[in-house]
Amino acid sequence: MRIAVVVVRVSGRALQEFAKALANGFALAGHEADLLDARTEDGQMAGGLRLPGYDYLALVTEPASPFSARLPETLSRILASGGGLVGKRGSAFVRKSGFRSGATLANVMSAMEKEGIVVNWSELLSSPSQARAVGESIGR
Repeated sequence: MRIAVVVVRVSGRALQEFAKALANGFALAGHEADLLDARTEDGQMAGGLRLPGYDYLALVTEPASPFSARLPETLSRILASGGGLVGKRGSAFVRKSGFRSGATLANVMSAMEKEGIVVNWSELLSSPSQARAVGESIGR
């Protein structure tokens, strides 16, 4: 199965390690996993993410701030520009940080379902090793 692991980070590189571990877990389960960063180095939205070409979408993000459940602005723009995502299977992952991580996860799932993605797995991630284990278990 061809899997897109899409990283939607607010700032910094910490989330990248979680996404790499998740992609490694998918690869250990025998899948082809591509790691796609939704933002360029200058903070702009990356152009040309071709999400409809993948069989499965895994979104990895974090809360926009420690005290809110808001999503990063980039997430909704990426999903809306994806086109052809209706009926695709996917999973939502949020790096556990701040006080409202659970609410952020619910918001990510809602945004994905709004675009027609069937969310069949969601989880709060507290470490890269947990992300790798989750990737292995989803892929089986």
